[in-house]
Amino acid sequence: MNLRERLAAVRVLLLDVDGVLTDGSIVYPADGREIKCFHAKDGLGIRLLMDAGIQVGIVTGRSSEALVHRCRNLGITLIFDGVKDKGAVLEEVLARTGATPEETAFAGDDLPDIPLMRRVGFSAAVADAHEAVRQEADMVTLREGGRGAVREICEAILKARGSWEKIVEGFRCVL
Repeated sequence: MNLRERLAAVRVLLLDVDGVLTDGSIVYPADGREIKCFHAKDGLGIRLLMDAGIQVGIVTGRSSEALVHRCRNLGITLIFDGVKDKGAVLEEVLARTGATPEETAFAGDDLPDIPLMRRVGFSAAVADAHEAVRQEADMVTLREGGRGAVREICEAILKARGSWEKIVEGFRCVL
């Protein structure tokens, strides 16, 4: 399949967190809480994708309450956090979603993401991903992680499925 066909086939989009949904910064105030910053445009892209029937999930090596709150806010329930071997998570993702590897996409930014990128039908890297990750990716975003890169991926999937113009038109018709 060509790139557009592979994007159109996506039924599940998996996302890394630090460096993809965030810019990779982790802030620890004096009380020890962890603070992460998420981009609102990425959030809308995720919601539009989910509204179009595409499942979105998280596969990340770290665990944080900030991520739990963001996922709850977006309605993401497919969460794999604290993962040491991201490639090994795919079987459980497929079992839970009913998708095939070819219908699954993953976006990453750093070396631990490569094993999962190699096992899915479509892989993306954010613009500021490690060079080795960009070389593995089917798509490299123009935007950096935490700065609209996920929105770019969501729009690419929706455009490949022929859904994007209808979504935009729906917003134009709102009074």
